[in-house]
Amino acid sequence: MKRNPHLLGLAFGAVSAALLSIGQISAEPMHGIAMYGDPALPPDFEAFPYANPDAPIGGRIITGEVGSFDSLNPYIRKGTVPWQLRFLTADTLMARNWDEPFTLYGLLAESVETDPERTWVEFTLRPEAEFSDGSPVTVEDVLWSFETLGTIGHPRYAGAWTKIEKAEAVDEHTVRFTFNTEDRELPLILGLRPILKKAQWEGKDFAESGLDEIPITSSPYRIDDFEAGRFVSLKRNPDYWGWDLPVWNGHANLDEVRMEFFSDGTAQFEAFKAGELNSNREFNAAKWEDQYNFPAITSGDVIKSVVPHGRPSGITGFVMNTRRDLFSDWKVRDALIHAFNFEFINKTQTGGQQPRITSYFSNSILGMDHGPAEGQVRAFLEPYADSLLPGALEGYELPVSDGTVRNRANIAKAQDLLAEAGWTVENGVLVDEGGNPFEFELLLSIGSSEEEAFANIYAEALSRLGIDVTINIIDKAQYNERMRNYDFDMTYYRVGVSLSPGNEQYGYWGSAGVTEPDSKNWMGMDSPAADALIGEILTAESTDGFIAATKALDRVLTTGRYVIPFYQFNTSRLAHARELHYPEHVPIYGDWLDWQPLVWWWEEE
Repeated sequence: MKRNPHLLGLAFGAVSAALLSIGQISAEPMHGIAMYGDPALPPDFEAFPYANPDAPIGGRIITGEVGSFDSLNPYIRKGTVPWQLRFLTADTLMARNWDEPFTLYGLLAESVETDPERTWVEFTLRPEAEFSDGSPVTVEDVLWSFETLGTIGHPRYAGAWTKIEKAEAVDEHTVRFTFNTEDRELPLILGLRPILKKAQWEGKDFAESGLDEIPITSSPYRIDDFEAGRFVSLKRNPDYWGWDLPVWNGHANLDEVRMEFFSDGTAQFEAFKAGELNSNREFNAAKWEDQYNFPAITSGDVIKSVVPHGRPSGITGFVMNTRRDLFSDWKVRDALIHAFNFEFINKTQTGGQQPRITSYFSNSILGMDHGPAEGQVRAFLEPYADSLLPGALEGYELPVSDGTVRNRANIAKAQDLLAEAGWTVENGVLVDEGGNPFEFELLLSIGSSEEEAFANIYAEALSRLGIDVTINIIDKAQYNERMRNYDFDMTYYRVGVSLSPGNEQYGYWGSAGVTEPDSKNWMGMDSPAADALIGEILTAESTDGFIAATKALDRVLTTGRYVIPFYQFNTSRLAHARELHYPEHVPIYGDWLDWQPLVWWWEEE
């Protein structure tokens, strides 16, 4: 088992050092761009520190996914797409270094240039950059991709496009974007836009494409084969144009990256045990200890690796839809949080081995402190003191039970809170002043076996309060449609956040999502404080200001009591074929997005 016991301490130190490097960015072409200061790696760097330039080429990784897919275009609103395609099949203008928050290095673009105020940005393309069909990547492709994605593409691309006043070609290889909004993150956001081939879509409806049209892109991997709803196979492109780039040195070592799809987690795990998959990510600590003892493990053919990280926990749990009158009162939401017996559920499901999420940015230097707000954090919050909920300024902690099934103290507190909100028990049923019962639907999608177990335990606890919960499990397509339109009472919710929060925070918690469909603001949060603090994050000119604004936002989110938090995953548990290896140096982000398929390699003993 590979472990790095010093990683978390080093991660926090590295993040702090990266964020504390403040300097002026002059208007001259650079090999990379950082949110604050200059990139840590010099122009002549050879590889990212967590990659192995000497890794052999070959082999394959086969992972399992629960669910299905009906599209291979991850850039549009329509359809369900394997999430990996967004990160593995298209080059962007710049590439992330997962060891540096808020820092990008040239990929399709050989240089980036911006003014100190970041009112504009220029990207100069590498002349040798080309698509997988051998055609060159042009400025025209860049401009078309930005406009198309920003207007009819997936909603994640729309926000940045509205902040672009002018997009224009400067010369044959250079494109310039001028902004109409103060937003220091915009040059970095644009650097991460996928670039598609304009000519492919002439006379075709980009927004309606699915399995019939695979986007032509530029990346080390391209889709080689698939069967709708069953599998997708990506093959390494030996003719890829960018193998000599430092951002790819030690990357894309595997010949094949394959995703197999299963109806539920049980079928996926059985396929892994049978050798149909050669890597499996386990989220349940108790299962990791108790069920990873099958023959391939005991023989050493499958290795168990634990990979820690220093990124924020994000939020995972049951979210309450405040668009529903039932959940509009914070005291009701607080009562439902008290009724959720985390300590008992954690003990039952994981043997008590998983720490709880304590805030949206917990497990990182961006997470809120749980005592009273102080200093700049308090200064950010005080203008909104009248709209903040209890705990935002004074300090807040999630309720802790005694670990027994009865959860007496917290149930009693929940009863008090419900009474304060106007709910009383009549003949064993919790009713409001008009005699209407407290009842709601907890909506889940097929394949959510762990969440279903949580829901059943929770529903039993709520029945003791006189609350009637209907657990409804529907297919993925129906579920996605209902989520797009916020058609639910309570459901399972998971949003990952990073060490470099920015514009995406508006899509997560911004007030526009209260009415506009397709956001991640499932809770219907409408907070002037949150909107303002996201703005402070985006316009911060110092590391201290950025961290303080994020900590303040974390307080608003957490004390809003919108989500009943589950446990966090501050380590990744990966069981994999012994031939699959990864470098000893693990990035700050740990096992994140494309780290495994792009950085691991296959080597037989």
